Amino acid sequence: VQLQAFGGGLVQAGGSLRLSCVVSTNIFAFNVMSWYRQGPGKQRELVALVTSRGGTNYADSVKGRFTISRDNAKNTVYLQMNDLKLEDTAVYYCNAQRRDGTTFWGQGTQVTVSS
Repeated sequence: VQLQAFGGGLVQAGGSLRLSCVVSTNIFAFNVMSWYRQGPGKQRELVALVTSRGGTNYADSVKGRFTISRDNAKNTVYLQMNDLKLEDTAVYYCNAQRRDGTTFWGQGTQVTVSS
């Protein structure tokens, strides 16, 4: 299983980016798809997740600004990020978790928010 994340870049505060995570296999195999991030000098943290049934959950810091979604037909998970803040600067990682608990990680994509 391979997860390829892309869509990161440099954006000014208040701007938007959309991250994509393309999975090499049918994402129906995963009950949870997530985005994590790791900022400079920080631990990796959960940003958002979406379940196979479409349920979502977000970190408090991104609620109302970020939206996670999945396109099962394209085996892709998206993270729409609006009103970006300096503290959103991080490497963003895609994660896929199977029902047996096995997890897979993508390679990460850098998001840098400038003032």
